[in-house]
Amino acid sequence: MVIVMAQFKVENRIWDPAETTPRDELRRLQIERLKDCVGRVANVPFYKEAFASHGISADSIRSLDDLRRLPFTTKEDLRQHYPLGFLAVPREKVVRVHGSSGTTGKPTFVAYTARDIDTWSNLCARFLVAGGLRPEHFVQIAFGYGLFTGGFGLHQGVEKVGATIVPASAGNTPRQIMLMCDLNVQVLICTPSYALNIAEAARDHGMSPEQIPLKFGHFGAEPWTEDMRIRIEQELGVAAFNNYGLSEVIGPGVSGECTLQQGMHIQEDHFIVECVHPDTLEPVAIGEAGELVFTTITKEAFPLIRYRTRDIARLDDTPCRCGRTTVRMSRVIGRTDDMLIIRGVNVFPSQIEEALLRVEGTSPHYQIELDRPGALDQVTVRVEVRPEDFSDRMREMQALRDRIDREIHAITGLRMNVELVKPQSLERFQGKAKRVIDRRQMKVE
Repeated sequence: MVIVMAQFKVENRIWDPAETTPRDELRRLQIERLKDCVGRVANVPFYKEAFASHGISADSIRSLDDLRRLPFTTKEDLRQHYPLGFLAVPREKVVRVHGSSGTTGKPTFVAYTARDIDTWSNLCARFLVAGGLRPEHFVQIAFGYGLFTGGFGLHQGVEKVGATIVPASAGNTPRQIMLMCDLNVQVLICTPSYALNIAEAARDHGMSPEQIPLKFGHFGAEPWTEDMRIRIEQELGVAAFNNYGLSEVIGPGVSGECTLQQGMHIQEDHFIVECVHPDTLEPVAIGEAGELVFTTITKEAFPLIRYRTRDIARLDDTPCRCGRTTVRMSRVIGRTDDMLIIRGVNVFPSQIEEALLRVEGTSPHYQIELDRPGALDQVTVRVEVRPEDFSDRMREMQALRDRIDREIHAITGLRMNVELVKPQSLERFQGKAKRVIDRRQMKVE
């Protein structure tokens, strides 16, 4: 099967036969691996105590329904057992440590055995191949290398496929463009916001999408909308694919899109996924938005039971025409911990981004500022106007502002102050974009 996307044809290829495992066989495999995982974490202090208080053992796991008897794990639990209190193997078996940023200034560490690294590499290879990667390609990785799992995880996946890596790391955008043009790079890997930053810089240097050699892009590490995908595909001339992962679960490779771009296939032979109501922690129906919860059934060094991701998404268990049998997840709608409550209404930054990208004349660069000068919340959305649409005519700018206001209201149900700013006047980010400034949290009551 060949899918036509953007101006490219993407052949539907499957890297690992396990991706097409029949559902009944997959469920049996999950039960077997869940039992094994429960046995392996039984000596981890956090789980040992929780299992003892609930009468849980590996032998008590007889079906996937028994998963609901197991305790949830949160990032706060990991912080309380800093640095490696969840380690399930002897330290001498650990070959690498990664970490994610923490609010206390200390990272949340995760560890890997040699087998974990091989598993991780294979999972990344799965979604990269699903999104067009071939051994003959040059791949530019514009993620930072270091404790962050993104750069190394994708690097390993590309190596597994046998393609050529250009480890550009993050930043120095003019150099990024030089490298991709001089080396005829076909695949770009970075955050979606940085991809647009690269596109903007290329346009400022007089380059059209046709002059950029890229054909495919794999973007993750931050939520992004379908409208942003369309903008990236237009401005870079690529087929843009979404992937999902988080350091605590393994890193990138938890799920990724196939050629159909109709949800990200979760690697269910390695992760059991649940979707729960973030307040009641009860399962939500398939297709309803809820918090994703993952159990890592094959990780050796740092397995986690029912890890609450705080990411809000939907699950889809309908068969996919690509041949993969795994459940798919939607793009991340938002996070329970970055959800904004504005005048009693729950709003995610991604909803505002969706509204902005629907309006012709705006760029994908924006900032949301919240304040509470009196009793009511005030929201200001600063939006860059595209250079070709920026005008000193008040009537034209007011019309653009009104269109943005209507779209934001249509999606969120709220009226917000819209402030149009000059092109390139808002801060650019080389990694994850920081969109929200909440001054309400800075005020001392």
